[in-house]
Amino acid sequence: MTDTAASATEKDYSATLFLPETEFPMRAGLPDREPIWLKRWQDMDIYERQREQAKDRPLFTLHDGPPYANGNIHIGHALNKTLKDLVSRSMQMLGHNAAYIPGWDCHGLPIEWKIEEQYRAKGKDKNEVPVVEFRQECRSFAESWVDIQREEFKRLGILGEWDNPYLTMSFDAEAQIARELMKVSMSGQLYRGSKPVMWSVVERTALAEAEIEYQDYESDTIWVKFPVTKGPHLGASVVIWTTTPWTIPANRAVSFSSKVDYSVYEVTEAPAENWAKTGEKYILADKLAAEVFAKAKVTGFEKRATVSADELKAITAAHPLRGFSGGYNFDVPLLDGEHVTDDAGTGFVHTAPSHGLDDFDIWMTSTRLLQDRGIDPSIPFPVGDDGFYTKEAPGFDGARVIDDNGKKGDANQRVITALAEHGNIIARGRVKHQYPHSWRSKKPVIYRNTPQWFVYMDKAIEGAEGDTLRVRALNAIDKTKFYPAAGQNRLRAMIADRPDWVLSRQRAWGVPITVFVHKETSEILRDETVNHRIAQSFEEEGADAWYKPGAAERYLGSAYKVEDYEMVTDVLDVWFDSGSTHAFVLRNKQKWPHLKFPASMYLEGSDQHRGWFHSSLLESCATNGYAPYDSVLTHGFTMDGEGKKMSKSLGNTVAPQDIIKQYGADILRLWVASSDYSEDLRLGKEIIQTTVDAYRKLRNTLRWLLGNLAHFKADDVVDFRDMPELERLMLHRLVQLDAGVRSAYKEYDYRKVVSLLSNFMNIELSAFYFDIRKDTLYCDPISSVKRRSALTVLDHLFNALTAWLAPILVFTMEECWLERHPGENESVHLRLFPDLPAEWLDDGLEAKWDKIKAVRRVITGELEIRRREKVIGSSLEAAPQVFIADAALAAAVADIDLAEVAITSSISLANGHAAPVGGFTLPEVPGVTVVFAAAEGQRCARSWKILPEVGTDAEYPDVTLRDAQALRERAAAGL
Repeated sequence: MTDTAASATEKDYSATLFLPETEFPMRAGLPDREPIWLKRWQDMDIYERQREQAKDRPLFTLHDGPPYANGNIHIGHALNKTLKDLVSRSMQMLGHNAAYIPGWDCHGLPIEWKIEEQYRAKGKDKNEVPVVEFRQECRSFAESWVDIQREEFKRLGILGEWDNPYLTMSFDAEAQIARELMKVSMSGQLYRGSKPVMWSVVERTALAEAEIEYQDYESDTIWVKFPVTKGPHLGASVVIWTTTPWTIPANRAVSFSSKVDYSVYEVTEAPAENWAKTGEKYILADKLAAEVFAKAKVTGFEKRATVSADELKAITAAHPLRGFSGGYNFDVPLLDGEHVTDDAGTGFVHTAPSHGLDDFDIWMTSTRLLQDRGIDPSIPFPVGDDGFYTKEAPGFDGARVIDDNGKKGDANQRVITALAEHGNIIARGRVKHQYPHSWRSKKPVIYRNTPQWFVYMDKAIEGAEGDTLRVRALNAIDKTKFYPAAGQNRLRAMIADRPDWVLSRQRAWGVPITVFVHKETSEILRDETVNHRIAQSFEEEGADAWYKPGAAERYLGSAYKVEDYEMVTDVLDVWFDSGSTHAFVLRNKQKWPHLKFPASMYLEGSDQHRGWFHSSLLESCATNGYAPYDSVLTHGFTMDGEGKKMSKSLGNTVAPQDIIKQYGADILRLWVASSDYSEDLRLGKEIIQTTVDAYRKLRNTLRWLLGNLAHFKADDVVDFRDMPELERLMLHRLVQLDAGVRSAYKEYDYRKVVSLLSNFMNIELSAFYFDIRKDTLYCDPISSVKRRSALTVLDHLFNALTAWLAPILVFTMEECWLERHPGENESVHLRLFPDLPAEWLDDGLEAKWDKIKAVRRVITGELEIRRREKVIGSSLEAAPQVFIADAALAAAVADIDLAEVAITSSISLANGHAAPVGGFTLPEVPGVTVVFAAAEGQRCARSWKILPEVGTDAEYPDVTLRDAQALRERAAAGL
């Protein structure tokens, strides 16, 4: 009977097969189903269940770096929070108590700006509103965004103490922030000084380096003469180059380097209309002279004399604006500075201590020299907080450096015109370069000398001689583990080079700098009783207490006269707020008993080396002497699919809300886990689709597992010692995988976890083990040890895979687990990673099956060709001959059912026989040749195998003997 004829008359045995049965859908429907699991977790209070379950386990604390509460979350937030969730969930399942307390940064300029915008829209003036009322509006604004962001983070599947987060604006937090500041003050680390700081004219406040970003900017450049009035080389001029002409009124010195070679050069030929005139003499760095003359359009010049460092030190110059509006009549000294090079410019640096840190430093270190030469060492304040020149810039009344919109004012042009009128400019131009901008307003800032509050980096901390904040911080960095390791050097370099920490901001919404200063002595009041009163009032009323009438009297009490003290009104840098979170979160055992200090880990984007990692390190080192974290993990930024920075203007942003709405949060989580987060991460339509495809394969594997496990019963369990080799091989691989997955989770290498599990599930399970065992699982008799062994292995696979994937695919694994364990209090997220027996390991078995797989590849290679040629439709139509010349390969396959492994109806082994010419081979598997032959016999109506034995069972003549036995057992069992 032909197969065609048989198929027309054969009985339908499909109902007798153990086919997969599951309600776990092929189509995930994540956008609709994920909220169901979120509500379930909320109803069962799964987070608190975890805490109770893990109360005696070692603590692992990932401390949440607080996002800013002023807008919907973006893809960077989703990346950051998902990584944190991966850490906390995986450490929980590795056997820790990994509590996660989310937090928010609530003070600061962006929120204050929003309220000011609302005021302007209503025609209100902020200055006419009581400060406490204004602060309350800021607080309400922040609260509204905390609520919105909280729901958006929860929708990502982030598990945490959402009903009890930390907020930097909560009363207890504000009180502790003030305590931390007062600790710094009491240890002598706080001081008020006057030095150049980054100043935002637009925002009217000082900014720290962490609040600065560098953008392309076009600046005016000028080459300016400082005529020599005393010392050698009279009649010549020292020439400087600057990109900030507006700072010339603030000039007080010119810096040079004793390591640079200088000479006097004379202009011998120049156009009549030139600023640089024939006969003029300039002192320039030899390396840069030709370039300077080219910029000045000088057509001829000659070197007249070399100038030594000693000669330069003896020179005094006139200010290039001397006599302008009756000002600038002071001497300008030349100072030897380490910051001067001959890489660009003229080899001399215009030094305005009001507007540059290097300028300020060299001026301050030269105080004695200046006084010896009769030069006033005081530093002027020529530019106000509004960007206008002050009276200390004579002749420039009304000129402005930057306006309220961040645009250039007329200061540069006014200065250039004045210099030209005095004959002290020789050239001008423009240059595009990286210039500091506020990362909030995106507008350029200026360096401006203002009175501010600072923390010393290099002054010995009281009671600890030789122990400075910088020393403490550098030592702490050396004791911290960094992921990736390069982060350590990056943070170390920043700490090693940073100036004193600017703490003060001239704004209203924040924690005030809670100190009193004696009006006559300028000494900071250091009194623990006063400090206690301040902190206690903040606990009860929040930081608003500082601004309420009678606050000074309340705090100073009867021990001090209010009229003798200034009550500081500046607020703290918000980086001090967030840098203090360790104090009011990690060490607050009453509120969060499951946290440890120092934290096990801080995790943020790589920009936080200059932000939260940095400020937290300094704050903790200042108050505790060590870092607030044991380890630091950093991730890159999100880019579009082509590697470009995401930007609303470019239209290439990807909103996490949109991905969740279309695909579900588990897809977003899988993308995060699959990516190399140590670099910038790309995300676009193709990448999302690739992630969707990867998810679908994982889901299908789990669905197949669930479908087959529907037939698994407790009495089906087989001891691994009694299992066939193939099952024991799978258990061996499971133990190996356990070690790899655990190691990757411990090293926070989620990409490796996904890779290990995807390869295992797609290649070793779906394409190998499942493919081979389908026949056994579907068709074998109820009593079959092989079938029960396979079911036992599937059970172990399911238990391990659902646990290992649970931190990543939080919704899908819950759905999958509950399909088998539908109890009301069940959850995959209450599990630990399973402990797998080491006795399952069998390296010898793996080595043997590597050889078997190699032979299998040759057989399936031949069958694939026949399938493409349409010689066969199914591999069961084949019964190939296999010639194995390699003794080791022949020995490996000698005692296994090679037909079963290759999924053919039969195979004939021709070991010891010469392989015929033209047989199929693979170069990578030498010594194996396969010759195709069609299967002989009749096709089994139940398993579709083609064997001569079909028809030999009188009771079931249309099936194999194995299938006949299966049918008899089913009938006996009443199935």
